[in-house]
Amino acid sequence: MLTRFIPVVSALLVLAAAVVAWAGGPGDSGHSSQRLPDLDQEAPGDLEVTYDEARRGYYLGFRSAVRNLGRGPLIVTGRRPGRATRTMTAVQVIERPGAPHAVVEGVGRLRYVRSQDHEHWHYLGFERYELRRATGRATLVRDRKTGFCLGDRYGVRGRELRARPPSPVYTGRCGLESTHLLTLTEGISVGYGDDYEPTLEGQALRLSGLPDGRYVLVYRVNVGRALLESDYANNASSMLVELRWRGRPTVRPLRSCPQRARCPAP
Repeated sequence: MLTRFIPVVSALLVLAAAVVAWAGGPGDSGHSSQRLPDLDQEAPGDLEVTYDEARRGYYLGFRSAVRNLGRGPLIVTGRRPGRATRTMTAVQVIERPGAPHAVVEGVGRLRYVRSQDHEHWHYLGFERYELRRATGRATLVRDRKTGFCLGDRYGVRGRELRARPPSPVYTGRCGLESTHLLTLTEGISVGYGDDYEPTLEGQALRLSGLPDGRYVLVYRVNVGRALLESDYANNASSMLVELRWRGRPTVRPLRSCPQRARCPAP
């Protein structure tokens, strides 16, 4: 991972200004002066079973949400050299009080995605979903979600966060119907979160083919830790569920396990 310090005035200057390069990682002491985000993966909720006519199968839909509890915003900026390049290369911009902003390279890509709901630029691989057996760690079903349009979609309640701005900052629609864009910035401010409703843009896992039994629905954000954070311990949450087939499937929540990838029976 390569991190650079540069003055940031706009998304374009983030990628164009002269830089001083240095190498670092999540444990580097230089990170103590940075205002890092803390991505907190909220527990699964709002389970919904639907039948997909096109794919001829039953699916488990669910709501997911990730909030920022850190000292600084999550800022992801993408850029591409021209329209012939289909994806944007993404970097993470980090605030540093009294110093130039830092840029973390190699955090992923943005791609323009068309779906039944809408079309815009997605940050790929931000969050992943899977169904596991309740008695082990074997993954049975993985999501096929194309990516995320990051933004300040809801306010965090019950937490006092000093760095929270008085109003949402990232309220754009991620270049809706704008395939021509060469640069784009998405993010999540401190004290805000990004959420997706059940079945929206791939918010579902296939149930057809799974037998009756207990399973664990697992959410993970920042899976490969490409994004620099102040804390990675809260990047996974899960829910223990029971699947039963009576002609069509029913899924009953048994236990919620915030901030844990494993969710054993109570």
